[in-house]
Amino acid sequence: MLNPSKLEEIAKQISSNMPQGLKNIADSFESKTKQVLQNKLSEMDFVSREEFDIQSKVLIRTREKLMELEAKVAELEAKINSDQA
Repeated sequence: MLNPSKLEEIAKQISSNMPQGLKNIADSFESKTKQVLQNKLSEMDFVSREEFDIQSKVLIRTREKLMELEAKVAELEAKINSDQA
Protein backbone atom coordinates (compact mmCIF):
# COMPACT_ATOMS: atom_id res chain seq x y z
CA MET A 1 0.00 0.00 0.00
CA LEU A 2 1.24 3.48 -0.84
CA ASN A 3 2.21 5.85 1.92
CA PRO A 4 -0.18 8.86 1.97
CA SER A 5 2.66 11.27 2.76
CA LYS A 6 4.59 9.95 -0.24
CA LEU A 7 1.54 10.50 -2.46
CA GLU A 8 1.26 14.05 -1.13
CA GLU A 9 4.93 14.64 -1.91
CA ILE A 10 4.49 13.35 -5.47
CA ALA A 11 1.40 15.53 -5.96
CA LYS A 12 3.36 18.58 -4.78
CA GLN A 13 6.21 17.80 -7.15
CA ILE A 14 3.83 17.47 -10.10
CA SER A 15 2.07 20.68 -9.10
CA SER A 16 5.31 22.63 -8.76
CA ASN A 17 6.39 21.57 -12.26
CA MET A 18 3.14 22.61 -13.97
CA PRO A 19 3.11 25.68 -16.22
CA GLN A 20 1.75 28.77 -14.41
CA GLY A 21 -1.30 29.06 -16.71
CA LEU A 22 -2.30 25.49 -15.97
CA LYS A 23 -1.82 26.09 -12.25
CA ASN A 24 -4.13 29.11 -12.41
CA ILE A 25 -6.80 27.07 -14.19
CA ALA A 26 -6.42 24.24 -11.67
CA ASP A 27 -6.62 26.66 -8.73
CA SER A 28 -9.68 28.34 -10.21
CA PHE A 29 -11.33 24.98 -10.86
CA GLU A 30 -10.58 23.80 -7.32
CA SER A 31 -11.94 27.02 -5.83
CA LYS A 32 -15.14 26.90 -7.89
CA THR A 33 -15.59 23.18 -7.18
CA LYS A 34 -15.25 23.77 -3.42
CA GLN A 35 -17.73 26.63 -3.61
CA VAL A 36 -20.29 24.55 -5.52
CA LEU A 37 -19.87 21.60 -3.15
CA GLN A 38 -20.23 23.82 -0.08
CA ASN A 39 -23.37 25.41 -1.51
CA LYS A 40 -24.94 22.07 -2.37
CA LEU A 41 -24.02 20.53 0.99
CA SER A 42 -25.43 23.52 2.84
CA GLU A 43 -28.73 23.03 0.98
CA MET A 44 -28.89 19.48 2.29
CA ASP A 45 -29.86 18.78 5.85
CA PHE A 46 -26.54 17.42 7.11
CA VAL A 47 -25.24 17.63 10.66
CA SER A 48 -21.65 17.89 11.75
CA ARG A 49 -19.81 14.83 13.00
CA GLU A 50 -19.70 16.42 16.45
CA GLU A 51 -23.49 16.88 16.51
CA PHE A 52 -23.97 13.33 15.24
CA ASP A 53 -21.74 11.94 18.01
CA ILE A 54 -23.60 13.97 20.65
CA GLN A 55 -26.98 12.73 19.42
CA SER A 56 -25.68 9.15 19.31
CA LYS A 57 -24.69 9.38 22.98
CA VAL A 58 -28.08 10.85 23.85
CA LEU A 59 -29.78 7.99 22.01
CA ILE A 60 -27.69 5.39 23.85
CA ARG A 61 -28.59 6.92 27.23
CA THR A 62 -32.26 7.09 26.21
CA ARG A 63 -32.25 3.42 25.21
CA GLU A 64 -30.62 2.46 28.51
CA LYS A 65 -33.26 4.43 30.45
CA LEU A 66 -36.04 2.85 28.38
CA MET A 67 -34.73 -0.62 29.18
CA GLU A 68 -34.64 0.25 32.89
CA LEU A 69 -38.21 1.54 32.78
CA GLU A 70 -39.41 -1.51 30.85
CA ALA A 71 -37.86 -3.75 33.51
CA LYS A 72 -39.55 -1.76 36.29
CA VAL A 73 -42.92 -1.93 34.53
CA ALA A 74 -42.54 -5.68 34.07
CA GLU A 75 -41.64 -6.01 37.76
CA LEU A 76 -44.67 -3.96 38.83
CA GLU A 77 -46.98 -5.92 36.51
CA ALA A 78 -45.66 -9.17 37.96
CA LYS A 79 -46.23 -7.88 41.49
CA ILE A 80 -49.77 -6.76 40.64
CA ASN A 81 -50.54 -10.12 39.06
CA SER A 82 -49.14 -12.01 42.05
CA ASP A 83 -51.17 -9.84 44.48
CA GLN A 84 -54.36 -10.53 42.53
CA ALA A 85 -53.81 -14.27 42.56
